Amino acid sequence: MSGHSKWATTKRHKGLVDAKRGKIFSNLAKEITLAARESGGDPNSNMRLRSILTRARAANMPNDNIDRAIKKGTGEIPGVVYEEMVYEGYAPAGVSLIVEVTTDNKNRAVGEVRSTFTKNGGNMGSSGSVAFNFNRKGQILVPAEGIGEDELMELALEAGAEDFKNNGDHYEIITAIADYDNVAKALEDKGVKPAESDIVYLPNVTVPISDAETAKKVQKLIDALEDLDDVKAVYSNDDFDESLLD
Repeated sequence: MSGHSKWATTKRHKGLVDAKRGKIFSNLAKEITLAARESGGDPNSNMRLRSILTRARAANMPNDNIDRAIKKGTGEIPGVVYEEMVYEGYAPAGVSLIVEVTTDNKNRAVGEVRSTFTKNGGNMGSSGSVAFNFNRKGQILVPAEGIGEDELMELALEAGAEDFKNNGDHYEIITAIADYDNVAKALEDKGVKPAESDIVYLPNVTVPISDAETAKKVQKLIDALEDLDDVKAVYSNDDFDESLLD
């Protein structure tokens, strides 16, 4: 997730969706298993699981995959034990990166993340080195087609959203973490299908980039990190126009 435009990033990767679908489902399955292990397999009493299932449905994850992941978490099906970690570091031009990882092998994961930073002109930092440049929030992106701005804004704000933005071809809804589940459920109950819905790291300060060479170097590192099997998501505070990547 780049600071400049999550929506643009989503659109840019549309051609790779099928190729990455297996990794998307794998990451969701890991999260579902962790959530079920921590608080049970009933989404009605497990807020975290309910939130992940909302994202899984938005990604068209098969129900069999979902059920199997829940049963692994509750112990009905034997499975590996996953851990969640967050790593921090820098891309070229001093851009801050946060890397979320879900893995069954911590040593392998940290080694791969560190190596990827090094090979692509970045530096892995210590815990807390860049986290202050981000706020942890709920973010829901909804295509503008199919629902009116006023209707969606009223629905989101009444459910507890902090902010609502019209970004032209899509709407962006921001929530506090505690209110994310209520807002996501309110949209789901009204049949609103988001393009993206998750708890994310949003930059509170950005690094402007105006030249194509630097933008491509930053994006190359982000793409390389995202391609790692254990990486769930990458968040950046870069600020550049997508046209620089052409």
